[in-house]
Amino acid sequence: MPVLVLPFPVINPILFQWGPLAIRWYAIAYIVGLIVGWWLIRRIVGADSLWGGMKRPTPDSVDDLLVYCALGVIVGGRLGNVLFYDPSYYLARPLEIFEVWRGGMAFHGGLIGAALGAWLFARRYRVPALTVFDLASLAAPIGIFLGRMANFIKPELWGRPTDVPWAMVFPGSDGLPRHPSQIYEGVLEGLVVFVALSIAARLGAFRRPGLLAGGFGVLYALARIFCEFFRDPDPRLEDLGGGLTMGMLLSAPLIVIGVALIGWSLRTKTAAGGPA
Repeated sequence: MPVLVLPFPVINPILFQWGPLAIRWYAIAYIVGLIVGWWLIRRIVGADSLWGGMKRPTPDSVDDLLVYCALGVIVGGRLGNVLFYDPSYYLARPLEIFEVWRGGMAFHGGLIGAALGAWLFARRYRVPALTVFDLASLAAPIGIFLGRMANFIKPELWGRPTDVPWAMVFPGSDGLPRHPSQIYEGVLEGLVVFVALSIAARLGAFRRPGLLAGGFGVLYALARIFCEFFRDPDPRLEDLGGGLTMGMLLSAPLIVIGVALIGWSLRTKTAAGGPA
């Protein structure tokens, strides 16, 4: 038995409601994450010292990047949930695919959608796609952190049963003390990845296109796979047996892609004046 079970801080998942209109914390997490990411990217592209003469988007064009990535995250996240986790359910109920207000967004689908949006943006504005991926990768952990905190508030995606002193009994669960795995994911996949990539950016990573994007892929995937050992998978949708989960399976290719991007970026010539 645990020495201490922390009380779950019950927070209404609806931040504000006016008649049938309900503003939920989950929606706020998406909106704030996108806006803060947009603000950060605008500041970064305007900081000449980080680029060493590398071609990059203009601050004004970043407004369009926000739109491209937001649409990619929403459409990709929803389709990812449909295709990766429960295709048979939605095949029988196709109209529910459009009922996004009922929940059901997959991170890996949103990542694919955001990457496609960033690529389309790069083509339109004739800037290197890897540079745009680097910018988006630095901003992404902000939204990941906020999204995991929204998962905690809802509450959903809680952890496996445990006897650690910081275990919690989540409303709607079976009453067993569980890991607050949403917080683990928010800290590791969000804050730790953001800090690591920010340090790399300060040290000149933007002068090697693809380095930050590769670093994000590797760091996020390792953090997600680690956290999956503490997160309780849905036995029907996420548990693949033998300790393997769908989150682990979908994260593994990110390590391969990330390592390939890092290798590519390190083989390219840096911008004039940039570190070797």
